[in-house]
Amino acid sequence: MGRLFSKQLRLSSNKLLGKKLASNQNLSKCYICKNLFENLNYFLKLMLDASINYSYRTFGVGVMLKPSIVDRDDSIRSQYKLKGIDSIKTDITRELGKSFSRKTKKTFDTQNPEIIFTVNLKDNSIQLRSKPITFSGRYVKTMRNIPQKQRSCENCSGKGCRMCDFHGISEFQSVEGFISKLLFKKIGCTTAKFTWIGGEDKSSLVLGTGRPFFVKLKNPVKRNLRLTSFSTDGLKISKIKLVNESPKNPLKFNSLIQLKISTASFLDPKNLQKLKDLRKHPVVVYDKSGKRSEKQIFFVKYKKNSKNTFTLIMKTEGGLPVRRFIDGDDVSPGISQILNTSCKCHEFDFIDIEVQ
Repeated sequence: MGRLFSKQLRLSSNKLLGKKLASNQNLSKCYICKNLFENLNYFLKLMLDASINYSYRTFGVGVMLKPSIVDRDDSIRSQYKLKGIDSIKTDITRELGKSFSRKTKKTFDTQNPEIIFTVNLKDNSIQLRSKPITFSGRYVKTMRNIPQKQRSCENCSGKGCRMCDFHGISEFQSVEGFISKLLFKKIGCTTAKFTWIGGEDKSSLVLGTGRPFFVKLKNPVKRNLRLTSFSTDGLKISKIKLVNESPKNPLKFNSLIQLKISTASFLDPKNLQKLKDLRKHPVVVYDKSGKRSEKQIFFVKYKKNSKNTFTLIMKTEGGLPVRRFIDGDDVSPGISQILNTSCKCHEFDFIDIEVQ
């Protein structure tokens, strides 16, 4: 009753006015909510228990009510033409928010909270969702046969299920797997979604300052990572920091790559000199979809190792398909095309990667 009239009387407390009206009329049970407000401490305790392990500064509250309560509330407001009155759902949300804020000293935020409680008054349950957080970092890979990406859980195709502990991946044998395992342990999140700045073969090394990446963590328990770097066998992760979000558009980057190449026929040193012409014109790449793109090569250096092998070092615009560039598969000009002989790339390593 206090909620229905406090705004008209310009009072700040629905509860005080309601108690006064109820005592004057000798009312014992609310027609709309059946004295639901007297049981809000039970739901407050559920909220406190659910959030005990979470780190956060702001929170939000959502409420699910029985349809019968909403119907009675709408009926009363319509019958007596009570306009501009907060709904009972809004009032319960506000009361829970104020009570939880007093208990925890956290800020009740209705716009962009770090955690959100969904209070289900139908079945007396609580759900807690934590706002995703994003980290950026770089990795250096000094051991071969470590893939960049981890295969998704076969049971759920990466969505998250009981078999993979809701992580979306069930093994941790890749760059993605090693980083995810650390974050699952330190942050307590469910899934980790990566945005890679380029990629490499399983057999490729990544040296220098490393390859940049972004990772978005869903439903994190903690919201910060104290360590900025860590190492495991053949892998070093560094410059880990919290960022606002992953880039919405692909970042432009350049790669310094070292390739070991063999040729089907004898290598003529004069032909090798033609590789320097790669700096003059962009390399055209055709995807299977028919899309055409151009990649610039900024620097070329080569060394003949034997009669049919050589090492090529080049600085190229990010996204050049290296193996296709060597054999000339829908890439023009390709190394095989320039040298007029079939070429094969045995391995290629990333000496450094710079983001523009």
